[in-house]
Amino acid sequence: MIETKDVEKALEHMRSQAATLAKAKADRIYLEQFRKSKKAILYTQCETGTIEARNSYAYAHPEYLEVLDGLRAAVEAEETLKWKMTAAEAYVEVWRTQQANNRALDNAHH
Repeated sequence: MIETKDVEKALEHMRSQAATLAKAKADRIYLEQFRKSKKAILYTQCETGTIEARNSYAYAHPEYLEVLDGLRAAVEAEETLKWKMTAAEAYVEVWRTQQANNRALDNAHH
């Protein structure tokens, strides 16, 4: 049986992590968009004229790979926070179901 104090902890976790989750999502979206910009910047820096050579240069460039590493870290942070939030929400839902079941049992006995 889930205790009310544990539900309060779950709710507090959700409140306290909301801004952190929002920032993690914003960071991920920013890096997804910046990745495109970085590719374009590197593409134009390549002195070889073919499209294939410019794409290869951009995608293999250390600065582009650095953006990808940042994107990976941002996705990991966002997903970790999101699933912790989801777990806290599920915890509260289980408690709510238990409370409803308890009320139904109480009403059945009266």
